[in-house]
Amino acid sequence: MQDMQLLEEGLSLMALGMGFVFVFLTLLVIVTTLMSKFIGRFFPEPVTPAVSPTRGRAASQASQDDDVMVAISAAVHRYRRRHRR
Repeated sequence: MQDMQLLEEGLSLMALGMGFVFVFLTLLVIVTTLMSKFIGRFFPEPVTPAVSPTRGRAASQASQDDDVMVAISAAVHRYRRRHRR
């Protein structure tokens, strides 16, 4: 009889502990969500104006993008050549 009572107390204590943790984590998620909405509503991030690139700068940016694309393509080609199965 002693073992059965001890088992019942252990199970009830386990259920109480798991219930407490579940309630705590649920409250934590709710409070974090509410805090995020509060911060986003009353303290929004400042919007930075978009700067339009000049023509000379756009041309150099396109050239740089082409150089990066060539380097990435060469690296992928070399990797695939070395690691064939």
